[in-house]
Amino acid sequence: MKNEYNKTVSACFAAYIVQAVVNNFTPLLFLTFQKTYGIPLSQITLLVTFNFGIQLLVDLLSAGFADRIGYRASMVTAHVMAAAGLVLLTILPEMLPSPFLGILTAVMIYAVGGGLLEVLVSPVVEACPSDNKEKAMSMLHSFYCWGHAGVVLISTLFFQVCGTGSWKILALFWALLPLCNAAVFLKVPIASLMEEGESGLRLKELSKNRLFWILFVMMICAGASEQAVSQWASAFAEKGLGISKTAGDLAGPMAFAIFMGTSRAFYGKYGERIQLEKFMVYSCCLCILSYLGIAFVPVPQLSLAACALCGLSVGIMWPGTFSRASAALPRGGTAMFALLALGGDIGCSAGPTLAGMVSGALGDNLKYGILAAIVFPLLLLTGIILSGKITADSGMPAQYLQQKE
Repeated sequence: MKNEYNKTVSACFAAYIVQAVVNNFTPLLFLTFQKTYGIPLSQITLLVTFNFGIQLLVDLLSAGFADRIGYRASMVTAHVMAAAGLVLLTILPEMLPSPFLGILTAVMIYAVGGGLLEVLVSPVVEACPSDNKEKAMSMLHSFYCWGHAGVVLISTLFFQVCGTGSWKILALFWALLPLCNAAVFLKVPIASLMEEGESGLRLKELSKNRLFWILFVMMICAGASEQAVSQWASAFAEKGLGISKTAGDLAGPMAFAIFMGTSRAFYGKYGERIQLEKFMVYSCCLCILSYLGIAFVPVPQLSLAACALCGLSVGIMWPGTFSRASAALPRGGTAMFALLALGGDIGCSAGPTLAGMVSGALGDNLKYGILAAIVFPLLLLTGIILSGKITADSGMPAQYLQQKE
């Protein structure tokens, strides 16, 4: 029975690579857009805001329609929208009166696909038969990181050979991935998240649960802690540290992604031996140190090393929060996953937006912008401690705090 779902899990892994393309390809072109189309940094910041803003709107709406139309139709739609946005990114800047409006429209279209993927991929994997859900979840999220690293590496090599002026060809290449995976999701088996006869918690029931709201805030902070550095790493390396685009992309966002993926893959392999709460606490402390290193270390190479260290520290935050929620609220269902994804995308928008706004207010100083976002790992650390205390006081299952031996 389990073997039948191996293709489903593999397709979900590929779906998170699509998600990585949606979130991380366009940021590599921020300075290219600025130079080519004369778009100021303050407007470019809006691309990040709208990308994750649309995703969080989709997260909220999908809680009501995903179960009705089914996971298969929703997954196929998500991939088609992601592909359409990437294709339109190459067409609309020249077609519309304002190049920025064209880019923004394309971003909003592929953001719909990204939002659906964020809601659907985790519950699809959660529903597949598995001996250790927590390990599977962490391994799943590691593929977002490998996708992120792949996007940066392949894009950097392409720009090195063909020049950044040929970025439209690369965008069309990336659009092939969601199209192919959409075809896969037309055929693979998809299990139900709930047992027969059971129903998931409704939004009203979740809204009354104090622990859910702590987990929701944790998801906001997890997304913000990750993306505040990830989205600005390329621009920070090139403009803030004076490093070439090629070296900056490889040492900044790609190193960030590789270290983040390493953290998730490590937990995906050895998760049954590791206490999740402690792993998340240590990761938050490391994240805070990495933010301070980015902001205050004067040596460019060490600042880039702090960016990579940040990737290692944030790896467990998102999947770890999902796992804690699944164990604490086993009847959460699609509504819970949708709302947690909503929280994550609020953070993914808030983190880089805060960094960009503070940077713009302080003379485009990205170091100070990223420093301002240190509030998010601090809040996440507080949330982990509070949720652990509530769990211990209420006598919830032990696997919430510690993985089964």
